[in-house]
Amino acid sequence: MEHPIFFIDAILSAMGFEHFAHHYSHVTYTWLTMLIMILSALFLARKVKIVPEGGQNFFEVLVSGLENFMVEITGPEGRFFFPFIATIFLFVLISNLIGLVPGMFSPTANLNTTLALALCTFVYTHIIGIKFHGVKYIKHFCGPVWWLIPFMFPIEIIGHLARIMSLSVRLFGNIFGKEMVLAILFSLAGLYFAPLPILFLGILVSLIQALVFMLLSTIYFVGAMEHAH
Repeated sequence: MEHPIFFIDAILSAMGFEHFAHHYSHVTYTWLTMLIMILSALFLARKVKIVPEGGQNFFEVLVSGLENFMVEITGPEGRFFFPFIATIFLFVLISNLIGLVPGMFSPTANLNTTLALALCTFVYTHIIGIKFHGVKYIKHFCGPVWWLIPFMFPIEIIGHLARIMSLSVRLFGNIFGKEMVLAILFSLAGLYFAPLPILFLGILVSLIQALVFMLLSTIYFVGAMEHAH
């Protein structure tokens, strides 16, 4: 199958950055996702009103819904990491959805992007653990009694590292599959009605995968907040 034509790649190729465009599409479309989020935040911040309306009303409902959902899982202490959770949810959701637009590419369909997101969650998990427990956070890895440390410590380390693979591969596999199916259908049916059911399914998959990534990250954070077992 031929390499699909992406708008940003075409623009960069015309500017003489053909090598970068074709090998780092996930980077350029990650920048696009970041730009969409930053411009949306700046635009909404300029028009904040006491009585919300339009876009402000939508985002207030979205953010408050996410916060209430997360606090039900974590308790009030979870508000400490809500900015991270909300940001990563919106980033993954937008990254997933832009691939549904013809000529666009989902950066989360590349393992490098999902691995970077998983590493951010991994590092932040231990930052939360140290914040809530200090040096005693190491007890999370040592087991209930001291003589189990040689067995429990390697198992816990492997388990935490496996989270990186779980988060990154799950998101990458689902979004990459969606991109491949859409690319095949568009190449066979063009812009006619055949790809429409897959587009609706793609929206559902994009939302579910963003929720799954957010929920798993929240669970890992809650585990770091809990007392050592």
